[in-house]
Amino acid sequence: MTSELEIAANAVATVSIVLAGRNSVHTWWTGIIGCLLFGVLFYQSQLYADVALQGFFVLTSGFGWWQWLRGAQGQPLAVSNAGLGLLMRCVLGGMAATLTYGAMLHAWTDAYAPFVDSAVLVFSVIAQLLLMQRKIETWAFWLLVNTIAVPLYASRGLQLTAILYAAYWVNALVSWWWWHRRAQAGPSTGATPL
Repeated sequence: MTSELEIAANAVATVSIVLAGRNSVHTWWTGIIGCLLFGVLFYQSQLYADVALQGFFVLTSGFGWWQWLRGAQGQPLAVSNAGLGLLMRCVLGGMAATLTYGAMLHAWTDAYAPFVDSAVLVFSVIAQLLLMQRKIETWAFWLLVNTIAVPLYASRGLQLTAILYAAYWVNALVSWWWWHRRAQAGPSTGATPL
């Protein structure tokens, strides 16, 4: 059964995610509120890696907010590509971190699906770091995260969250295309006001 907390967390997070896809700086403060709500929800669902992830999102959202507004020598950060070397490090490091953190959760907690939960955490961290730097490839990582998260959340009875993560998958695909167009438009493509 969907709780009021799950509805509130998803409503605020959806606003934040749509704003991110539209390159709006308001994604950051709305994201902080959504992450705080999700942190409580995931704790109640014994998805401890996701609780840690929400804490990470809250901490990095303040920095992302500043970075988007004043990140490149006092100028708004432009949308750009990450480069193959960085992407390879992200993928290999992400796989190693997923296995390590999953093993820790498996050994020391009563976590449900510790390796799958860890994959959501690790690749969300990578996607968030790329988002903070306005790298187009953030959306490929968000596609991966959403693909993994939908069945995980559904298996814990978080049906609304699973459905919305499926919608976030579509948003990530559209946003990838939209950011690619913004990057082609040139370096003056900072944050949109809304």
